[in-house]
Amino acid sequence: MAVYVDQPIWRWAGHKWCHMLADDVEELHRFAASIGIHHLLYQGPPKTSAPHYDLTGLERARALRLGAIACSREEIVAVFRRVKVKNGKVARPRRAPAPAKVREIA
Repeated sequence: MAVYVDQPIWRWAGHKWCHMLADDVEELHRFAASIGIHHLLYQGPPKTSAPHYDLTGLERARALRLGAIACSREEIVAVFRRVKVKNGKVARPRRAPAPAKVREIA
């Protein structure tokens, strides 16, 4: 089993973020716990189609020290496709737009 991390290039909330994926979901959770990432931060079906965690650059460095494999964007996309859960992401129904307010003419 292996755990993979891409480059932290996504900016959000003052940090650069990356993805952590694994060949097996249980291995993903075990590895996340070993680097101090809480299970509540897990992202997977039905909200996303591939089980993963988002990591900051510091968390990524910890993951690499413990044996995660650094991946290029192309490599992490290949892993994503391999671990993707078929029909994993459930489409949410779109909310109907609010009705337009009608102005009354006096």
